Amino acid sequence: MKRSAALVCTVLILGLAAVTRAASPITPVITRGKYLVTIMDCGGCHTPGALRGKPDPARLLAGSDVGFAGPPPPGAATGGVVYPPNLTPDQGTGLGKWTDEQIIRAVRFGQRPDGRALAPAMPWPAYSALTDADARAIVAYLRSVPAIAFRAPGNVAPGETPTAAYLKLVEGQ
Repeated sequence: MKRSAALVCTVLILGLAAVTRAASPITPVITRGKYLVTIMDCGGCHTPGALRGKPDPARLLAGSDVGFAGPPPPGAATGGVVYPPNLTPDQGTGLGKWTDEQIIRAVRFGQRPDGRALAPAMPWPAYSALTDADARAIVAYLRSVPAIAFRAPGNVAPGETPTAAYLKLVEGQ
């Protein structure tokens, strides 16, 4: 009987340890990252429905279904349209394949992994003042959110016709 009770206890302890390892613990760093992502309003652009005034909390940070059309660059008749991408750790449509350093470069320096600049709508100049610890906290939080497979509409080059909804940004207003 004692042997049977000990076996049951061992199984329960090992099972609890496995469940604890499987769950992503909420650490102070992740809590700080969530706070920063919230006050920086990342979800205001990168959550489906947010730019329509009806953010979908089940798809937090999964990318926008509405884009931004900015003023045309110098020499162009029209500007392009940019759709805020998926920030979840999804491997196919989000940041799942990006390194921590690539995410930090995008947030603080406005640079994609391939070296291209992010769209001007991304307020990275304001975020460039983040400390290293805060930038890493943001990455930790983004890695902790559920991975959601959602591909934002593709960006539209100047002169092309968008096929998804967008907001027109007007210079000087």
